[in-house]
Amino acid sequence: MPAFGALSRALSHRNARIYFGASLAAWTGLWMHRIAVAWLAWELTGSAFWVGMVAFCDLAPAVVVSPFAGAAADRLDRVKLAFASQAAIAVQAALVAGLTAAGQITIGSLLVLEVLGGIAASFAQPVRQTLMPGIVPRAELPAAVAANSLTFNVARFIGPAIAGPVIAIWGVVPAIAGNAVGYVIACASLLMLTVAAADRRGHAPSGSIWGEVAEGLRYAARHPGLGPLLLYAALTAVLLRGVQEILPPFVELRFGRGAESLAILTACFGVGALVAGLTVAARGKVAGATAMAVWGGLAWAAATLGFVATGWFPLGMVSAMLIGASNSVHGIAVQTLVQSATDPALRGRMLALWGVITRACPALGALALGAAGQAFGLVWPVLVGVAMFLGVFAWGLWRLRGMKAALEPPP
Repeated sequence: MPAFGALSRALSHRNARIYFGASLAAWTGLWMHRIAVAWLAWELTGSAFWVGMVAFCDLAPAVVVSPFAGAAADRLDRVKLAFASQAAIAVQAALVAGLTAAGQITIGSLLVLEVLGGIAASFAQPVRQTLMPGIVPRAELPAAVAANSLTFNVARFIGPAIAGPVIAIWGVVPAIAGNAVGYVIACASLLMLTVAAADRRGHAPSGSIWGEVAEGLRYAARHPGLGPLLLYAALTAVLLRGVQEILPPFVELRFGRGAESLAILTACFGVGALVAGLTVAARGKVAGATAMAVWGGLAWAAATLGFVATGWFPLGMVSAMLIGASNSVHGIAVQTLVQSATDPALRGRMLALWGVITRACPALGALALGAAGQAFGLVWPVLVGVAMFLGVFAWGLWRLRGMKAALEPPP
């Protein structure tokens, strides 16, 4: 299709096909793992708080680790660092599966292992993304960023579609083990990539890693476009993303359903994100991405309202698709702008900040929503979060013109 010419050109490169194929395997395993450990936590405790805590332990290490991971990605061999971090994720998943199969898993040991997995993932996320400019020509980078998001959301559809029946028939162990297999495949794929030396490392180490972390934070804070954009994305993730991170209580208490419906809802998020991502990918350009990032947040809030306003599962499925679609538009737009507007020597550190937003901010939202849900029920805390987001949206709309001028190339 001519509309998808930009995406087709990005995927015409051998490196890109290997990279995205391996990403699909790894992220399919990741979504199987997330569904399984959330359900495992719910089975172990019956508590929305502890389900939120498991999500928090997986995602929160990004707050501390990601800035250092980004600095490491700018000064070390990115291929080797990606291999090590992905191997660590495979080992962590194998340990969770093994302990669960042996009947030795407890909520405490699960939390510790999820922290370890979160640390490894906080390194894997920025370092894999810093490789992207080395696998496609710069002109095709927006399409490659969209392809990266599409791959993630295809996995978000496939992973739960596999995990739901697997958990219902055989339990959580095979679903968690699938994550270990996926990341072993991702490690093997790195040996097949051909990446130029200039793209394997941002710069030679010139000072302490602490100094480079501080340099990255100053760069983001002083940039007239990146600073406000990342702050808007962070607040949006804290206030809106928690619903997706603690789905099991919604599935059982709001809709009165089991593990197979948890997988269906997660797949609905993926379907919506996939359709929206294909539409964004067809654009193949940076122009207009700032407005998409801001308005995508408002659409996300509206879809979240629809999700919590009903106990009718079909309407919940439609709302989940709309949440996935708006989340995808917002996320692709932000990542495209970060990749294209950042100084190449600082790309790892800026993508690490994006990693904090996509991992730590949802963790904070999930923890807050889980704790509030225990005290006040599931609906009112979500409504309060959406109301708070409207103030964030008003601020983002006020800053839109200045962000656009700083982030998007002139016509």
